[in-house]
Amino acid sequence: MSSLPPADIIVAGAGAAGLSAAIALADAGFQTLCIGRLDFGAHGRTVALFEGSLRFYRALGLWPHLTPLAAPIETISMIDDTGAAIRARTVTFSASEIGLPAFGANIENNALVEALAGIARARPNLTLHDGFLKDIAFEKESVRATAEDGSVFEAKLLVAADGRKSLARGKAGIGARAWTYPQVALTVFLAHEHPHRQISTEFHTRSGPCTLVPLPAKADAPHRSSLVWLMSGADAKRRAALAPDALAAEIQNQVHSLLGAMRLDGQPGFFPMTGLRVSRLAGHRIALIGEAAHVFPPLAAQGLNLSLRDTANLVEILEDAQMLGRDIGTAATLAPYSVERRSDISVRTLGIDVLNRSLLTDLIPVDFLRSAGLLAFAMIGPLRRAIMREGILPHGHLPRLMQPQPSGPAGINEPALRRNRASRNRSQRLT
Repeated sequence: MSSLPPADIIVAGAGAAGLSAAIALADAGFQTLCIGRLDFGAHGRTVALFEGSLRFYRALGLWPHLTPLAAPIETISMIDDTGAAIRARTVTFSASEIGLPAFGANIENNALVEALAGIARARPNLTLHDGFLKDIAFEKESVRATAEDGSVFEAKLLVAADGRKSLARGKAGIGARAWTYPQVALTVFLAHEHPHRQISTEFHTRSGPCTLVPLPAKADAPHRSSLVWLMSGADAKRRAALAPDALAAEIQNQVHSLLGAMRLDGQPGFFPMTGLRVSRLAGHRIALIGEAAHVFPPLAAQGLNLSLRDTANLVEILEDAQMLGRDIGTAATLAPYSVERRSDISVRTLGIDVLNRSLLTDLIPVDFLRSAGLLAFAMIGPLRRAIMREGILPHGHLPRLMQPQPSGPAGINEPALRRNRASRNRSQRLT
């Protein structure tokens, strides 16, 4: 039996989604245990954090720690590079059109995980346990989790952030439908000749999007971007065997030398594209977030942004339940989470699936519809602005962690500090 303190909530998974959830839950006053192994093998992968996610991290006081690691995204450009007979016009979205200095910021996945882990280790109410879970039992009054080292932990609720092959989801008997795409994503960091000017550029090709996203400068690379390039499995296999200079040359050719000469700034990664939907998002003693709840290709940078909305919504529901003295792990308590998150997840999953599949076909009617849609985005101002707002911060109810919160002196987020103190005090009174 582990000697760690008893927990209110166990978070399974120590990736960016799991660590973020653990920090948010601990700050809300819950004694939290995060079980997982830090994984820094996501070669070339980044996270584009949009406005709602920035608010989330600001509300928790985390963004000052992450800002130096990130590059702002002020403009998004979409270029039709399919070679279609009906070619869509280039569409450019500017954050200034909706009153923001930037849509968000791009940060290396490994750097984000490392920073979050460091913050988590120093957080009150939060303990990290390095290792994977090997068994989970959902009992009437609690959930019992057994780690691979034999340690056994008990809590009122388990938050599953343990990825697309989630052990927790399977043990809870929650069904999942998975599918594959005929694509592999190449991810890599690039150093290049010309500045990116805070512009993210997405080339739509017949194999899927090829996207350049700004990264912050380094001492030996003043101009840097990350690349996500979807391609066929055969092309991915061939390119994985190329020397770095040869691969950089192919990338430079694919993006039409937009940023000048290029070289790889790290090891590339190759990731098969899949999708996943679950039958339900919560149940007795369990709530799913992140890739345990939804998986889709990395288009429009929705992955972690969607996961943080999961967390913000879940934290609000659990705070309110605890304030009313309710058991935080019952199916009745967690039912609103499933209801409130279902629409957002369904819309993103379907939209990205349709966009991705539309690029893979050369049917003229599909090309026409895609071209007409992009033309409407380019020409109709209110539609453009609505699409931009929906992309970075969906309409509807905003959980407290994603509501705008003005900063006090020296950039201190006074509302967030008061909220966290109140949550901790409330937790102490109820226990």
